[in-house]
Amino acid sequence: MAYTLVNATTGVLLAERLLVADRFWQRMRGLLGTKQLSVGEALLLAPCNAVHTMFMRYPIDVLFLARDFTVLKAVADLKPWRMAVCRGASMVIELRSGTVAKTGTKVGDKLAWRL
Repeated sequence: MAYTLVNATTGVLLAERLLVADRFWQRMRGLLGTKQLSVGEALLLAPCNAVHTMFMRYPIDVLFLARDFTVLKAVADLKPWRMAVCRGASMVIELRSGTVAKTGTKVGDKLAWRL
């Protein structure tokens, strides 16, 4: 099922299509094997506090979130063959590279997802 992801602090739309990976194999696969995230598309990984871009062909933006959907850490333009970790994060949102800068999303912002 796909949801809409909004920055509740600013009211800015982050993704028109948020996919949820909340099962082990869904999280393991993540974005591996995909060509590129489409504009307006994102992936929520839960539970998760670390991601990698091994075997990926494109950079991504990463938002690490607390249980209440507060942004704990924002990583813009994470290149292929890199890792990002955030101690204390409960979940991660992977977005098309450039989304964090374009939307002005920053640490402390609260996100919300809706059907």
